[in-house]
Amino acid sequence: MRYTKPAWVAHNEPGRDTTESGEPMQPKRLSIFSVHVHPDGSRIATGGLDAKIRVWSTKPILNEQSDASNKPPKSLCTLTMHTGPVLCVRWAHSGRWLASGSDDEVVMIWDLDRTGGGKVWGSDEVNVEGWKPLKRLPGHESDVTDVAWAPKDRYLASVGLDSNIIVWCGYTLERLHKLDQHQGFVKGVCWDPVGEFLATQSDDRSVKIWRTRDWGLEAEVTKPFEDSPTSTFFRRLSWSPDGAHITASNATNNEGYVFIAAVITRNTWASDISLVGHENTVEVAAYNPHIFLRNPEQPMATANICSVVALGADDRSVSVWQTKSARPLIVAKEVFDRQIMDLNWSWDGLTLYAASSDGTLAVFHFEPEELEGIAPHSAQDQYLAKFGFVPPPLPSGYSHTPIHAPSNDNTQLNGGAVNVLVAKKNTNKGRRRPKANGFDIPSASHNGFGNQSDSSFNSPLAFGSSSAPKSFRSEPMAVDAGPSNSFFPAPDEQPFAEWPPTDVPMSAPESKQAGAKTHFRTLGGDKPRESIPIREITTSQGSAGSSSTSLNLPVPPVLSRVTVDVEGHPGEIFEGTYDEAAGVIEVRMVTSKQTTAWLDYLPSPVLAAKATRTFAAAATYDGCVYVYSHNGRRLMPNMCLGSPCTLVDGANDSLLVITSAGQLYSWDVAKQTAHFPPVSLSTILTNNVTLTTAAICPNGSPVLNCSNGVVYTYDAALCTFVKLTERWWAEGSDTWTGRQRASSTLNGIINTIEGSLAGPLDERAAETPRPQWWDTALTLGHLESRIHAARLLESPNEYRQALLLYSKKIADEGFRQKAEELIKELAGPIYWRPGQTMEWEATVVGMGKRDLLKEVVLGQFARSKTLSKLATEWQDLLKRMASDS
Repeated sequence: MRYTKPAWVAHNEPGRDTTESGEPMQPKRLSIFSVHVHPDGSRIATGGLDAKIRVWSTKPILNEQSDASNKPPKSLCTLTMHTGPVLCVRWAHSGRWLASGSDDEVVMIWDLDRTGGGKVWGSDEVNVEGWKPLKRLPGHESDVTDVAWAPKDRYLASVGLDSNIIVWCGYTLERLHKLDQHQGFVKGVCWDPVGEFLATQSDDRSVKIWRTRDWGLEAEVTKPFEDSPTSTFFRRLSWSPDGAHITASNATNNEGYVFIAAVITRNTWASDISLVGHENTVEVAAYNPHIFLRNPEQPMATANICSVVALGADDRSVSVWQTKSARPLIVAKEVFDRQIMDLNWSWDGLTLYAASSDGTLAVFHFEPEELEGIAPHSAQDQYLAKFGFVPPPLPSGYSHTPIHAPSNDNTQLNGGAVNVLVAKKNTNKGRRRPKANGFDIPSASHNGFGNQSDSSFNSPLAFGSSSAPKSFRSEPMAVDAGPSNSFFPAPDEQPFAEWPPTDVPMSAPESKQAGAKTHFRTLGGDKPRESIPIREITTSQGSAGSSSTSLNLPVPPVLSRVTVDVEGHPGEIFEGTYDEAAGVIEVRMVTSKQTTAWLDYLPSPVLAAKATRTFAAAATYDGCVYVYSHNGRRLMPNMCLGSPCTLVDGANDSLLVITSAGQLYSWDVAKQTAHFPPVSLSTILTNNVTLTTAAICPNGSPVLNCSNGVVYTYDAALCTFVKLTERWWAEGSDTWTGRQRASSTLNGIINTIEGSLAGPLDERAAETPRPQWWDTALTLGHLESRIHAARLLESPNEYRQALLLYSKKIADEGFRQKAEELIKELAGPIYWRPGQTMEWEATVVGMGKRDLLKEVVLGQFARSKTLSKLATEWQDLLKRMASDS
């Protein structure tokens, strides 16, 4: 065995490089909470206290010559979108995505960005390869302590200090289920390699095993943890690759005086086996991904199977056990200065990585003969088949394409080849799946949507007045999926949420007994809600509309159930279901008690839905939109749009629909009017530009984020699309907020959008010499664009803030002509001129223009030597105007 502790793997605290005397200062190491190896073994990801994820090359760790030559580069990428310490990082089994959990309460999914790389925002670091945020998964209400991918990446599970487990779809990344039966912080999660169970470990001193077929509780194990301490940072458990055992951390014997790892046996869930020897709490367990043969000369059978498991403890030591022996293979004592936070094996089973809160990484590399009997992964697949568990079939097109790291001759650094991951291109552009039962269901086309090579964002957006949620990050399309149905995330908006079914229907008059309390009837109120699994289906009913337009945007798959939360009504959901066998399509509102409030029947399957505080809308495959009140009454006529919808979103009384033909619709449901006539997205979408997110503001303005880094809206007064903001401003604007944390004083719509966009378009842009007035011109142009955007989206706080920064910049530069023009625009007409009329609005986004002039603009101008006299003159004039009126 070879032991390595690379000093260059570190999450350092930013600070001074030298002391006051000029001597070099040793950077302070920050805790590393998690480490995980990419399936191809070429790189590892670490998460630390600095709120960053760092991706490192493994070759310099395992090869001295590579370490000395720095070929390939040691540091490959730094990811900086989290706003709190990163507690967990996990690569998908395919290697395609990276999941991370943080104490900012968010799970982030990262995808390879072929156009990424360049300097890290705000530092001197350089990214050799780029990983972009694919999707932001809000839902937890406290720190996310652990995440885990299910076999074949079918699911992603996340756990946190809110005592909840959330199960996400591993392909669409939508929330599927929320498990909340733990009574304490949940600090560990792992999947059964068979795919039948999920195991979680909590500070409530229990390990719970959940069934994946219905997400019910299969078993609860408490005995080994009755006296376990609750002060550990994690309780990371692991499932053996043969599916036979779970090794759980933080267990004790002898009334808490002996620290052990408990081994739980499958099916019986007994915990009679203990791994004893550590002198302090075991924090993490990690099984080698390979099955081992007790006797390599004998065939693989249950009696000839064993596993290898590593334990990391608060006694700063690592032990490696082979389950055929009562003693550990190795014990490495005092490897770190502080407790061990995470362990992970490489996919070849020969290298073990350990991370510690002292900020260092330790690597144990074994020779094949030291781990005798290692079997290939194909043997594991054959062995697991004996359990007979068959998971539900995957919908068509739902798969992760494994990503390997071939040498790229075109990527060179200092003369050496860099090991760069390559994102797979979509080769099925424009194809359609064959008809099934006469119903043509289109696949997700990339003509207009979902260009996965572009950095783009599509988190759910919930606009409320002028403010946006606390944090927002990007999410381009999931594999073979259309754009998100909203833009900013709202914690209470989780589509496809699974709520516990109930068998208690609402009472109906026919079932009343004498003297019983009278209940009001509702359509379908006496029908209990049935739990219908979400699956992609085909149907023989209905036909999709068609269009001759050149745009062909992807249509969501026809699912057996489409569910969305009702904004402002916790626990209530609006859903559309399709019983293919009976040919019945329902929409219904479900109360927080899981009873049916009302239902309706539709002629075509529901593709997408949205439920705001005032209405619920369902878009169907035949190109129609149905809008209901919360009591089930149709608020608008059944609208026919001519082609299936691609996206539906709503905010307050405003409803947005984008069709597969590229038509954009926006309505005011309360007034039953359109905010503007239907417009085609062909103006902003080309072969090279795709739409990644779309949402609607409460005032009816759409927000359209495109893959080229430009965010558009539609100006009904100008009858054209206009740019709200764009990534290009990052090349010179002093007020660009991209790649920075959201401002604590202003978290409005525009600020949030800009915070989600990437910084400079590439590294060359940041290093290219610019003309003398480049930064000043871009800063002024950026602020002018912000002012217009805040007016269009009716965001008064951001309008005021942009006006303040704009005035300050003019004052700093001493641009008198711009200052006079701005003053006159806000002051309006001063004198009444008979026979002349001047159209002038005294307010903007609900604020008085002259108040803004007095309180915001002139205050900045007064501080400028060049403009102070001008400011004084106008302040006096405003006072006289106020006294005269």
